[in-house]
This record gives sequence, structure tokens and C-alpha cells, in this order.
Amino acid sequence: MQITDWTDLGLFAAVARNGSLAAAARETGLSQATLSRRMTALEQRMGRRLFVHGTAGYTATAEGRALLDRAKRMEAAARDIAHWTAAQAGPPRVRISAGTWTADYLARHLSDFWSASAPWTPEFVSCNKELDIERREVDIGVRNRRPTHPWLAGRRTGTVEHAAYATSADITGWIGPSDDTASLPSEAWTVTHHGADMVAMSNEPQVRMALACSGTGRVVLPTFAGDRVPELVRVSDVIDALTAEEWLVCHQDTRHDPPIRAALDALSSCLSRPRPLQATGPSPTLTVG
Repeated sequence: MQITDWTDLGLFAAVARNGSLAAAARETGLSQATLSRRMTALEQRMGRRLFVHGTAGYTATAEGRALLDRAKRMEAAARDIAHWTAAQAGPPRVRISAGTWTADYLARHLSDFWSASAPWTPEFVSCNKELDIERREVDIGVRNRRPTHPWLAGRRTGTVEHAAYATSADITGWIGPSDDTASLPSEAWTVTHHGADMVAMSNEPQVRMALACSGTGRVVLPTFAGDRVPELVRVSDVIDALTAEEWLVCHQDTRHDPPIRAALDALSSCLSRPRPLQATGPSPTLTVG
């Protein structure tokens, strides 16, 4: 089947929408003779009558109207591509995946390691699953272990500790993950050690923290997140089983690309230094994700 030039479909839409060659000529900047020739050629290629030509102008036939409906979707896709292209103006985007609390921390401290003059634009993907760096779903991942695949490069930034938090030590119930979300080590630990004591569950980490702030139960949080929530206090020692290294991971092939290299250096400088205790306020909310 012969592929129709998308330009001709755009011209067809202009003629069908305006109902006349003269109006379509003003919209497209082409002459009426050129448009007439292109429409005739389009009808021949498609083997369908698209217009009724008469004194009233170019009136779309039933098949012409059906094609116009499809051409409108094509025009919408073209506008979407144009908007996407315009959004790419400026420094290249670097997609960064991180868990809920690390993404929140990076967003809150963005000005500490990035400015509008930087040679890269941050795009945070707050996600607790490991998005695929090999297939370029993201450019940089903040991970809780050293990469093992030979095509991945890693840079260690520190260690992340976890503890239990509640509004007071008198709280005994626990807040855990929903049945379909116990994938993080902290979630699995809660289910394993306190599954019988869970009084509330949620598949969203920030909702679990909000439940803890309401006095509902205890919740396991990274200490850098839990220590800065004014409503919460530590009600356990650091949970050694959940202590893990933190790594910045990227693809070997892209780690020397200037934007990604700059992003790695900036993220490393932020995550490697002690994380300040900055209260989130009475109602913890995320700025990303």
C-alpha cells in the first residue's frame, strides 16, 4: 500500500475544514491551483472521492469526513510533538529515579546543588521500583546497593538507616504496606516482624507517614526523613537489618556525557554530605512524585 505524505493530509484537513480552496490557501500559504492539484492527486492515490466540487466550494463527502476525523488526530499528535520539542529547549533533561523520601529530599534541597545556569535540567521520577537504566527509562538511579551488571556504573554516596517512628512511645500498633506493595525492604520488614500488629495499611509511603503523624501507629522511615517530621519521635533503635549503602547508578555508555556527568557530580555532592534536620511542617507532603 502506498504511504500518503503527511503534508498532503494536513493540506486536506485545511481544505475540508474551510470548505473552500480560497480559505485554505490563506491558511496554508499555497495557491489555489496547487491545493486543487494536491487534492486531486490525493483522491487518486486513495481511490476514494473525498470532496464534492461545486459552487458552494469543496464539500467533504462521507469518506472525506471520515478522513478528516483521522486527520484531526494526526494534527493533534503534531501539536503534541511541537509542544514536546519546545519543552526541550534549553539544557538537556536528565531523568533521575529515586524512592519517595530520597526524591522528596532532593526536591527540597534542589537549590543546594542545581541552578538554572547548570548544563542539565532535572526531571525527577519518584518511584520505588528500579526503572530500567539499560533501556534508558531513566538516566540516573538512586539505588540501595552497588550495581552488579557490567553495563552499569556506580558511585557510592553514603549509608541510609531506618528506624520506627510514632507520635509517642506509647503507640504500639504498626502501619504497614498494602498486600500488593510489600516490595521495599522496609515494607517487607514491617510485614515480617509486625504483620500481626498492623492497625492500618497503605500502598503510599507518604500516606503511611501521615497516618503515623495522626497517632494511628508506628511506621518505619529512613532516619533522614523521619527525624525532620515534628510530630514524630524515634521509638526504636536503628534497624540494622535495613541499613543499606546508597549508590548513584547510570549506564556505562552515558556516564561521561556532559549533562549526565554534571548531574552525577551535583547529586553526589548533595547526597554525600550530612542531611540537615529540616521540619516538613504539620502536614507532610511531597514536592515531586
